[in-house]
Amino acid sequence: MKAYVVEAFGPPESLALKDVVPADVPAGHVRLNVKAAGASLLDALISGGKYQVKPPLPFTPGSEFSGVVDAVADDVTTLRPGDRVMAGGFVGGFAQTAVVPAAAAIPIPASMSFETAAGFRTNYSTALHAFRQRANLQPGETILILGAAGGVGSAGIEIGKIMGAKVIAVASSEEKRAFAVKLGADHAMSAEPEAFRDQIKTLTNGRGVDVVYDPVGGALTELAFRSLAWRGRHLVVGFAAGAIPSLPVNLALLKGAALVGVDLARFSFMHEPKVAAENLKQLIAWFEAGQLKPQIGRIYPFAQAREALADILARRAVGKAVVKVSD
Repeated sequence: MKAYVVEAFGPPESLALKDVVPADVPAGHVRLNVKAAGASLLDALISGGKYQVKPPLPFTPGSEFSGVVDAVADDVTTLRPGDRVMAGGFVGGFAQTAVVPAAAAIPIPASMSFETAAGFRTNYSTALHAFRQRANLQPGETILILGAAGGVGSAGIEIGKIMGAKVIAVASSEEKRAFAVKLGADHAMSAEPEAFRDQIKTLTNGRGVDVVYDPVGGALTELAFRSLAWRGRHLVVGFAAGAIPSLPVNLALLKGAALVGVDLARFSFMHEPKVAAENLKQLIAWFEAGQLKPQIGRIYPFAQAREALADILARRAVGKAVVKVSD
C-alpha cells in the first residue's frame, strides 16, 4: 500500500510517499481501507516535530480519517468488514490502510460522505467539549471566535449557534468573514489589533463577550481576554499563530474571569471517555437532523497531501481541508 512517511521531522514537502507493508491487526483492533483523511494544524505540527508530543520515527501522519473496515481482530464483536466508519488517533491517516483500536472507529450515518466523516469528529468534538464541559455556555451568551474561518473555528460557529449563543467571528480577510457569516455568525470582524477591542465594544454595547474561543494564540489572545465581560471564560484551544502568549494575571482578578484549557485528546482518551462518547453521539444526531452542515473547504487528491498541510501552515485554508485517499 501507499503511505506518507515522516522519516525526519520537517516541512510538509519533506514527507515521503512510499510503498509500505500493511500492518497486522492485533487484539482489540480493526484495519480500515482509508477513503479520506482530515488535514489539520495538528498534523502539520506533528510532522514538523513542533508539537509537544513527538511520535517515534518513522511514522505516518494523519490524526483523523474515514474508511471501510477491512479486517477485525478475533476478539472484536462491535464491528465487521464492510462497515463505514470514522476513526481517529494521533497518527496513521495519510495511508491507504490504517489500524486503530476498535473503540476509536465509530460507524457513520449512511447520509454522511467519507470526506465529511474525515473532518467531522475532531473539530466538532472540540467545540462541543469547549462550550459544554469547559465554559458551561448558556443560551443568550456571546462568544468571540478567533480564527473563525478555519476548521476548528467554523465548527465553533455552528455549535455555538445550536447552543443558543450569539457569535462574533474574527477572521483575517473579507472572504473568510463572509464564510463565517454564511455559517451563521451574527457578526464578523477583522483581526487587526489596532481596532480589535473597539470593534468588540461596539458589537456588545460596551459589555464585552462572555466566552472567547481561541484556537489562534499570539497577539490576539491578550486583546480578547481584555474584552471579556464580568465572569467571562477564555477557552485555550490551540496556537495556530505559532506563538504561545502570556497574560497579566491581574486581568483575571479584575474581571472575575477564567482561563480554561481545552484538550480534546486527554478528555476523550484519558480522563472522560464516556462523556466524550456522549458528545459524539449528540453531534451525529445533530448532523442527521440537518442542524450541522460541515463545510469542506477543499478536497485534495492523495498526491497533494503535502500541499494540504502547507496551505494550513500558511493559513490559506478556509473550512476543513480533506485529503481524498481513495475512491
